[in-house]
Amino acid sequence: MTKIIFLDAAGTLFDVRGSVGEVYGKFARSWGVTVSNEELNAAFFQSFADSNPMAFPGRELAKIPQLEFEWWQAVCANAFRRAGVFNQFSDFPKFFVELYAHFATAEPWFVYPDVFPALNKWQQQGIELAVVSNFDSRIYAVLKALNLAEYFTSVTISTEVGAAKPQSQIFTAALQKHICIAENVLHIGDSFKADYWGAKNAGLNAIWLNRQQEKIDSEKLNLTDCQKVEEFPSLDFI
Repeated sequence: MTKIIFLDAAGTLFDVRGSVGEVYGKFARSWGVTVSNEELNAAFFQSFADSNPMAFPGRELAKIPQLEFEWWQAVCANAFRRAGVFNQFSDFPKFFVELYAHFATAEPWFVYPDVFPALNKWQQQGIELAVVSNFDSRIYAVLKALNLAEYFTSVTISTEVGAAKPQSQIFTAALQKHICIAENVLHIGDSFKADYWGAKNAGLNAIWLNRQQEKIDSEKLNLTDCQKVEEFPSLDFI
């Protein structure tokens, strides 16, 4: 019996309006830097994919926000370098301070239309809700700005745990905040590897929120029976 539902954040509850490239490009143009949104978006995701997971094991909690800032600054700088326009900035560090703060507000985000109905339904059923995410500590401000914070009894993020999904440590850390065994917890997220596969390996029940209708390679992922994967295109079906 499901007593608690863990939910991923970005890509599951909310996402970027338009694209990361559009937001980055808009800010860049305000600094006199002209760049294609599409090229910048592709450069960002390549830079993000090439980066180490955003987790800082063994580091003091008080130092985490600065480490997060530096991690994202490196990802952003590499994206603009890949797009060939980094040298056009007169003061990239100052530009990034503004950009980073922007993503702690509601403006660059939108909440998926299926989210509030699902959260309200689960609350009415007496199911406890929590966030488990590879987001950074800006998640607290974002959840509040998007009117989502009140639904969740706990928030567990990779940077504070020192381990990122799909590592089991982050799920274990989330479980420790609740009086419940893994078998009674359902994790829902949009990443097959990080959310579905990670939660399953940690002993939780899991649903892959396949919003983009991605296809998975069962042989590459060492799946014996792809049909056993529980997936839905939206929260309406859960």
